[in-house]
Amino acid sequence: MVEFGKTMKISASGIRAQSTRMRVIAENLANASSMPLGPGEDPYRRKLISFKNVLDREIGVRKVEVARISTDQTEFRKRFDPGHPGADGDGYVKIPNVNSLIEMMDLREAQRSYSANVNVIEAAKRMMMRTIDLIR
Repeated sequence: MVEFGKTMKISASGIRAQSTRMRVIAENLANASSMPLGPGEDPYRRKLISFKNVLDREIGVRKVEVARISTDQTEFRKRFDPGHPGADGDGYVKIPNVNSLIEMMDLREAQRSYSANVNVIEAAKRMMMRTIDLIR
């Protein structure tokens, strides 16, 4: 029964990590068209998430956790739009460094990882119930 608990804790940590990842991706997608309000200002900067392996000494397993959420320091692209309030003296506006296609691929990967962890928990629960039924 102890192994089932370890399995569930490992998968639960994966669910938490992927949930945070999906939240960060959703924020990036929501701000993909957030332009600067004035000249010289920066638009929304894409956020990145990093994970780390952490040893849970209490149960003796490695779990995944969010290491940090940082900002993507890649250069902003520019678009010629002289009528925009955020345009510089040459008429160019910085646009966010968010690529919606990449964000959607990352979101799909996060959803699959989340779902895989849910399936592991469900399988462990079924095995635990089956074990209890056999003991009776």
